Amino acid sequence: MVTVIRVRSAKEKREFACFPLKLYKGCANYVPYVYADERHILNPKKNPMLEECEMACFLAKRGKKTVGRVAAIIQKKYNEIAGKKCVRFSRFDCENDPEAAAALLGAAEAFGKERGMDTIHGPWGFNDQDREGLLTFGFDRRATYATNYNYEYYEKLVTSLGFTDESEWVEYDFSIPETLDKRIAHVAEYIQKKLNLTELAESMPLGKLVKRYGHEALEMTNLAYAALDCYVPVGGKVVDHILKQFATVINRRYFSMLADKDGKVIAMAVVLPSICKPLQKSGGRMTLPTILRLIGAISKPKELEMVLIAVHPDYQKMGVNSVMMARIIKNVIEDKIEHIESNPELVTNNAVQEQWNAMDRQIVKRRKCYQKKIN
Repeated sequence: MVTVIRVRSAKEKREFACFPLKLYKGCANYVPYVYADERHILNPKKNPMLEECEMACFLAKRGKKTVGRVAAIIQKKYNEIAGKKCVRFSRFDCENDPEAAAALLGAAEAFGKERGMDTIHGPWGFNDQDREGLLTFGFDRRATYATNYNYEYYEKLVTSLGFTDESEWVEYDFSIPETLDKRIAHVAEYIQKKLNLTELAESMPLGKLVKRYGHEALEMTNLAYAALDCYVPVGGKVVDHILKQFATVINRRYFSMLADKDGKVIAMAVVLPSICKPLQKSGGRMTLPTILRLIGAISKPKELEMVLIAVHPDYQKMGVNSVMMARIIKNVIEDKIEHIESNPELVTNNAVQEQWNAMDRQIVKRRKCYQKKIN
């Protein structure tokens, strides 16, 4: 018999954070969350996303054994902008146990229903900087730092409960050219001069760059991504949290931020060094050896992850992305990077898909989010 408990005590919070490490033990393709972030996910002092979200975490037990977990998130800002009443399910991890899956997602649904929600959907996170989507293809591939990995049986656990498709993403594996295409370099140079753009990533140290332009860059990203499925604009302390998380992982060689003639940020591309191996080795715990491994992976990477490319709506379809990609590709070639993989890109986001036309690529993963009306 399966029972579900709501996570409240310190012991239960540790169990919630540790369960995926047990479920995926020995799985070479699973990349853990940073353990401290998951451990304190319900702490408003350490998780600023709780300022705009209501959240509950649940554990499923069969007898004394934990067999699954899930988080329920009411993203108030998203519901307000979209005019919807949705509860998100997130951090869904479960043994191949239909009864446990039904109990967990039922608990998330009940949490939403009690608060007036009429739809449950997911897996969505707090915002687009959080992990989202259920892997449906590419189970033989290692996850990236920013994405979920799940076993193949998950999709059946979810769809058998009446969930239907909501959104779909693809992830690419890129072929690295031996030399930068002269046409791309020429177009990039022409566009940069024509629009009088400045590459900020070459103008100051990364710390100063993030401090001075970080909030402005993410405000620009909010505008660029506003029309995407379930996108939640970020601001305030949430931006500070995101910058703290990602700024430490950025290597300026694979990062671009462009400003117009007035010094306003109009575009940004973020390609991060992969930190998967250090996290896998430590189970997501930030020990001193892990930190040293992270420093090595960031400063001299062999693998990269394409995180985002955003262009202000006023500058879209003007070739601005070629300026950023030309710089990054040039450095990728010079540094002899061995592997580049994208993070999820919506199949409906044609603008982003077209930005990679200059690079040979193949789809290596697919993932979906699902939705269901609450009875």
